[in-house]
Amino acid sequence: MQREIIKQVALVGAGVIGSGWAVRCLANGLNVVLTDPSPQARDQILAVIDNSWKILEGQGLPEEADPDNFRFVDSIEEAVSSADFVQENVPEREDIKCTVIQEVDLYAEHDVVIASSSSGLLPSRLQRECRYPERVLIGHPFAPVYILPLVEVVGGEKTSIEMIRCAGNFYRDLGMRPLHVRREIEAYIADRLQESLYREALHLINEGYATVPEIDAAITGGPGLRWAFMGTFMAWHLGGGPGGMRHTIEQFGPALELPWSHMKAPTLTDELKNKIVEGCEIEAGIREFSELERRRDRCLAEIQKVLAKYWYPCDEDGWPELE
Repeated sequence: MQREIIKQVALVGAGVIGSGWAVRCLANGLNVVLTDPSPQARDQILAVIDNSWKILEGQGLPEEADPDNFRFVDSIEEAVSSADFVQENVPEREDIKCTVIQEVDLYAEHDVVIASSSSGLLPSRLQRECRYPERVLIGHPFAPVYILPLVEVVGGEKTSIEMIRCAGNFYRDLGMRPLHVRREIEAYIADRLQESLYREALHLINEGYATVPEIDAAITGGPGLRWAFMGTFMAWHLGGGPGGMRHTIEQFGPALELPWSHMKAPTLTDELKNKIVEGCEIEAGIREFSELERRRDRCLAEIQKVLAKYWYPCDEDGWPELE
């Protein structure tokens, strides 16, 4: 039986993703315990809080939200032994994650979910040496974790549906939108879609059709605006006129047979790497990295407000439920 009331969250790993989880949990009034061997971990958390808290306050925070309600401990045992939920955020290497998750499994109470922030590993491989593999799953967020609502929930061969539902309910309580990946697959759903777009962008840059800023402009000025609230298929459904997708798929379906795009990435040569890096630096200009982060976060926060006003209320029934 999984525990229903979650008040204390243990975060194993406090880098970019771990600190993002910390801020989201703190903003929702939870007690946060972290462990990370890096001497810079505390500074990382403080910097993210300093950069984001005013923006989150602008969105509205509960009375119990407290940016100081966290503490660091020296060991995984100390971090997870009294936790109601564990989120693992160590580097994206299967050997490291397996070792850490096995240690968490050793010390966390048996009814506590162990969720990994992995962006692509299979949960069946992460849970295989655990005493209680049924509570090990993927909870893959998107940066910045404290603003973006999507979290992909992926169970392994031995993960119980009760633990998947428990994780989904916890993430919902954090104001997130959990998406249950029906069958485990490497890189899950959103990253596989992003990767396809990225590969095509690399081809366009490599073959001289566009620069990095032009690629980004092609997304932000057009499809990216639609994708914020209606996704790929609903955008095509409306884009086809009153006939909807029935008309669109018949009219544009044959184009899928045309050699317009590449699924295989080009060779990442030094020349292509330089084009990507220099293009990003040109687009960023002289602005400091922290300034870009704040601009991104403010923009995302305002977009969330607009979506809450015009889209989410009529869309809640359409968001996939955990099954």
